[in-house]
Amino acid sequence: MIYVVGTGPGNEQYMTQEALEAIEKCDIIVGYKTYIKLIKHLLVDKKIVENGMRQEKERCLEALELSSQGKKVALISGGDSGIYGMAGLILELNSKREVAEEVKIVQGVSSSISAASVLGAPLMHDFCQISLSDLMTPWSIIEKRIKLASDADFVICIYNPRSKGRSEHLKMAFEIMSQYKSLDTPVGIVKNAGRDNQEIYISNIRDMDYEICDMSTMVIVGNKKSYIDNGKIITPRGYNI
Repeated sequence: MIYVVGTGPGNEQYMTQEALEAIEKCDIIVGYKTYIKLIKHLLVDKKIVENGMRQEKERCLEALELSSQGKKVALISGGDSGIYGMAGLILELNSKREVAEEVKIVQGVSSSISAASVLGAPLMHDFCQISLSDLMTPWSIIEKRIKLASDADFVICIYNPRSKGRSEHLKMAFEIMSQYKSLDTPVGIVKNAGRDNQEIYISNIRDMDYEICDMSTMVIVGNKKSYIDNGKIITPRGYNI
């Protein structure tokens, strides 16, 4: 049995009760070492199998093998496992096995939801989530998605905005968005959302500071009606006030 557990942004208080219960009932915990470290205090007396970045397939295969041996396995994923997490990969791999394992997806709080809660109410109307990582998605497709989402006036949540190897991707994304969105459009930046070292910045497209963003940052760009009031971003739902 495999529980694919979304552990939220990293602080225990933001984990769902279902996630806590799933971890408690499992014999073995499998996950990326950074996410394991964040919940280490919950894993006393558990067998831990951890590895590094870009080893997602190996983690899933290990979890499937352990489950086939009769173990209860928690496959850890940060945020929600179904949003750029491990849920899809484990289900894909499981579907190709002669004897499939039982897999349960355990929901978690995503980075966009966690970041939105400290920024105010930026996601009160239609929004989308776009990752700027082009490791598995061609940049040409990412550009097209940014363009169409901006043209449709979605609030846009940007995952994986900037890394050492992709230092200009976020700037290029903003150049695309600025063709459709006002330069006064609010932008919320949250680093390490929901963790002890959380940082919050509120700006706009015109004054966007790309240098403060990294792979642990969530960037939320408002729509045409979003505005800033008393340090909070508000996207009106459309109520007659």
